Amino acid sequence: MTTLPPLPMTRPKLAALARKKLPCSPGKIPRSQLIKEKNDIDHYLEVNFKGLSKEEVAAYRNSYKKNICVDMLRDGYHKSFTELFALMEQWDQLREAARIRSLSWLQKPLEEQPDKLDYFYHYLTRAEAAEREGSFEEVYKNLYSLACCFDNSEDKWVRNHFYERCFKIAQFIKIDGGKREAEAHSHMGLLYEEDGQLLEAAEHYEAFHQLTQGRLWTDETGCFLNLLACESLLRTYRLLSDKMLENKEYKQAIKILIKASEIAKEGNDRKMEGEACYYLGLAYMSAGEYETALTVLDTYSQISTDLNDDLSLGRAYEAIAKVLQSQGKTTEAINYLEKVVKLARNNFQSLDIVRASTMLGDIYNEKGLYNKASEYFKQAFDTTVALMNMPLMDETKVHYGIAKAHQMMLAMNNCIESENITNLDYLLSWKENRSDIEPQP
Repeated sequence: MTTLPPLPMTRPKLAALARKKLPCSPGKIPRSQLIKEKNDIDHYLEVNFKGLSKEEVAAYRNSYKKNICVDMLRDGYHKSFTELFALMEQWDQLREAARIRSLSWLQKPLEEQPDKLDYFYHYLTRAEAAEREGSFEEVYKNLYSLACCFDNSEDKWVRNHFYERCFKIAQFIKIDGGKREAEAHSHMGLLYEEDGQLLEAAEHYEAFHQLTQGRLWTDETGCFLNLLACESLLRTYRLLSDKMLENKEYKQAIKILIKASEIAKEGNDRKMEGEACYYLGLAYMSAGEYETALTVLDTYSQISTDLNDDLSLGRAYEAIAKVLQSQGKTTEAINYLEKVVKLARNNFQSLDIVRASTMLGDIYNEKGLYNKASEYFKQAFDTTVALMNMPLMDETKVHYGIAKAHQMMLAMNNCIESENITNLDYLLSWKENRSDIEPQP
């Protein structure tokens, strides 16, 4: 859970008094004295805090959450109170739902998190005051700050609530050329993307992209918003295309990935352009359009070479080898896979070595070249042993065992078919010790 930094703020009267009795504050009052019955608390206050008003006594008696709400109402922030009260009700409903499902939700009750209550009071009241003055940009700024305060896995629903509020407010901001509106579309796109609603996410990212075209706007980290829009659209389009390919909707997947490729070129980021070519090439391969797939993947390999990106180049070669293998061009596929193994070894990419070696073993096994197949399967198996990856180790062990069996079977058949006493004696000797049968020249 994200730890919220304390707010540099002057707290309202009741909240300031109430905070002194919080268990998390460095007060000198023992907590045991503060949980007594009402009469005992009144007596304690009368003895130790003579001259307190009824409000001050109430501040000590009531919960911090209640005092925050009272301060909002007393200071005239009725909209803030209504919104906070609705959020607190939803907070309790979520906790109750988790309890009914017997889930161990570690989120504390809101009344036990005074820092979050302070954030609610601080930003909600300022947003309401700015709204009364018609300063929508200030409203947006406060609501967005509040959303950032709850940008963690536990409170994501609170963050999403304020993202939606920011989106509505951004429609009224006209003095910034649409920058706030663009940011709001970005936040809404993320909201829908995380929820798995990819079509809705794509709509917001497209609006984000359109609003940032030709603009030099940057975010708080200095990154260009147009580049972020391109990256967000590419990510969403790729996820959409994955679902389309699973459903064998090849034309739709290719269409959306072509659009992604065009957007990547606009972003002036060569690495991003290469990634778009890679996924487009895989889509063409899935659709059986092998020549087009090779053309697109060759573009990806050229971009990777220009960028001196060996990892991307290895991935391009592996994809090209798969296409060539599907076309029956095994010799060319072998050449590319050997390049993949070399690049992976130079860059200590063990999993790439396993994957390429297994593919090479499969090709040689299909060709009946069991010695070479056994050699590459052994290379894959030895690599998984070094990695201590048990699932992969078991898988490569099976491939290696099958290749060794084929290798021995070939030698055994040669001995049987030769029909001479020497080879039969050789087979009988093997039956006794079960060692490897060396293949006959």
